[in-house]
Amino acid sequence: MSKGGKKGGASRYGALLGKEMLELARSMKLVWVPLVFVALGIMQPVSIYYMPLILEHGGNLPEGTVIEMPMPLPTEVMSGTLSQFGVIGILVLVLVYMGVVSGERSSGTASLILVKPVSILAYLGSKLTAMLLLALLSLLCGYLAAWYYTDLLIGKFAFGEFLGSFLLYGLWLAFAMAATLLFSTILRSSAGAAACVLVLLALLSIAANLAPHYAGWLPGALNSYAAQAANSTIEYTDVFVWVIVCTVLLIAGAYALSCSLLRNSATID
Repeated sequence: MSKGGKKGGASRYGALLGKEMLELARSMKLVWVPLVFVALGIMQPVSIYYMPLILEHGGNLPEGTVIEMPMPLPTEVMSGTLSQFGVIGILVLVLVYMGVVSGERSSGTASLILVKPVSILAYLGSKLTAMLLLALLSLLCGYLAAWYYTDLLIGKFAFGEFLGSFLLYGLWLAFAMAATLLFSTILRSSAGAAACVLVLLALLSIAANLAPHYAGWLPGALNSYAAQAANSTIEYTDVFVWVIVCTVLLIAGAYALSCSLLRNSATID
């Protein structure tokens, strides 16, 4: 490809990415999705810290009852925060992006864009980039909020553990977004795409937890590895590298397959 073609492709990709980010800003998704993660991040340390007080005033206990609960370690609180992100956080992200391609195909927006000199690589690449930016921004905001309140109420949590667990869980979210893009390309139904993604993520997580020796190299193991990183104890280190390699390859494969399917489908209809 000529330099002009490369520059033209890059400029079109940049324009499409700008369009995606502008849409996120106009729809307030750049605000409320990170706020959901912030709420989830704050909820874990605050609820644990005030749990004895909550039980004392809302548990209908006999007068004079004293509730003493051992305070968990900061690492356990941060691991629990990741679990909150894994349920509600991923659900929110998948619901936000379940129609990222199927919705535009149904409305005819994809047809209007792809009849122009715009490559499918740039079209889907801009969408995946915007998806990753929103997911990682939301995770960062929520995890920072959890870190701050854990440090304030529970105890110190080291930056190394924060960074390691953030990067590993961020990779899991990146895989979830790539899977969302793929199923939204395959299916015309946004709800069907969301259901398929959620079932896939659940199956991968269950398989990695129930059979770590056989499915421990799949992306679903990133949940447990992120929690282990928060506790400074990475198990199955011989498989750990393969989990990362496998996840990166699957993300790239999901993007490539999405481009191939969209190129060979009746997009303009």
